[in-house]
Amino acid sequence: MTHLYQETPMRDPSRHSITRDLMKGAVAGAVATWVMGRVTSAMYDREDRRARRREDAARQGKTAYGVAAEKAARAVGSDLGDDQREKLGSAIHWALGIGAGAAYAVLRRRFNAVGRTAGFGFGTAFWAAIDEGLVPALGLTKGPAAFPWQTHARGLAGHLSFGAVTDGTLRLLDAVA
Repeated sequence: MTHLYQETPMRDPSRHSITRDLMKGAVAGAVATWVMGRVTSAMYDREDRRARRREDAARQGKTAYGVAAEKAARAVGSDLGDDQREKLGSAIHWALGIGAGAAYAVLRRRFNAVGRTAGFGFGTAFWAAIDEGLVPALGLTKGPAAFPWQTHARGLAGHLSFGAVTDGTLRLLDAVA
């Protein structure tokens, strides 16, 4: 009898515990979050100035993660200063990246189709669902139409790099552990 997992032995879930996959995924997610930050920062630095001004105006000087931090603080009856907002926002960003890496690590081993795209499908789905869907739905940014196409392209490129680096890091960790 053929199983979905026989195609690639590294995706055989019977050889890997969920805990081990979660730990490897957390490491891979952290590496990928760092790389994604470098990719998107480099792209932003080279962007057309008009596009940057339009994006900055839409953001009103705050990142989506900073707005999430403010909303979380308000929910518990607290206010944040600018520095606190950015620090907590950065922590939210890293936690989301690490959590996404952990989720991908578990999914790719248990659903062969997830790992078959080497992280690009995951990165694309994450970008579409989170950046383009959930973030504006939660009021963390204005809707997608408020931003120039360069913002969306940079976000997609960042998440494609996130997915690829997460997958590559997991493959490396699988080879050594």
